[in-house]
Amino acid sequence: MADLKIIRGRIKSVKSIQQVTKAMKMVAASKLRRAQLNMQRVRPYAKRLRDVLNSLMPQIDRRLLPVLQIRPAVRRILLVVVTSDRGLAGSFNTSLVRAAEQKIGELGKEQVDLVCIGRKGRDHFMRRDFEPMAAHVEFWSELGFQHAMEFGAEIVASFVSRQVDQVLVFYHRFKNVMVQEIRQEQLLPMKFEPEPGKPVDTSQVLFEPSMADVVNSLVPRHLNVQVWRYLLESYASEQAARMTAMDNATQNALEVLEKLQVEFNKARQSAITREILDIVGGAEALRATA
Repeated sequence: MADLKIIRGRIKSVKSIQQVTKAMKMVAASKLRRAQLNMQRVRPYAKRLRDVLNSLMPQIDRRLLPVLQIRPAVRRILLVVVTSDRGLAGSFNTSLVRAAEQKIGELGKEQVDLVCIGRKGRDHFMRRDFEPMAAHVEFWSELGFQHAMEFGAEIVASFVSRQVDQVLVFYHRFKNVMVQEIRQEQLLPMKFEPEPGKPVDTSQVLFEPSMADVVNSLVPRHLNVQVWRYLLESYASEQAARMTAMDNATQNALEVLEKLQVEFNKARQSAITREILDIVGGAEALRATA
């Protein structure tokens, strides 16, 4: 049976950890509310902009912009992996980098360039001798649309310069507090993707002032909004995953406390029993010598 002092120390440590996990859960819940609000605001705008471009794409001359041009041969692919800077979020980061690693295995490491958004993804690949082409860390607490524009410009530049022929993005899509889906989406070159079961009106559209002006206005905006959506979806998913993980940790700490308390009671009862036996034994010895 463990010593009472040792068990008492374990109980104190678990209670301290439980207080930390409770606090982290509350902080994550507060951040999640704000992140979810921002994400819900951008989703309808991003979808509507994508629908407009989908309806126009059959009539748009892809030669107007380099980001629209589909390369006849895809020799090199850029993977954009969106993770968090910090852990304690369950399998949020490990599941995503595992999916990215699987894709790299399919394509071949020598055919892939990597852009890591978030410290966890960067550190994971650098530990495996895969130097990212670019990495962006320590910005999530001040996340803003300017970050989406900066990252988007960097990604577009690598595609336009023909450094890469295709851009794929791995990120978490927020579904609810308990579920965050890993998504793989092709960002560049832009492709026509009508919604299943939704007919596309291919009637002639009049472009005002011109097709080139409309394309030059909508396409860069669409790309920035998509990158912004990836960041917001990932940030909301991170907070939801952390809140769930900390709630599970708190419940686990409670179970451990209950087991330690039972063990403490048994140890204390055993100590009391031994003391009683010692007293009774001493009394019997005195009576025998009297």
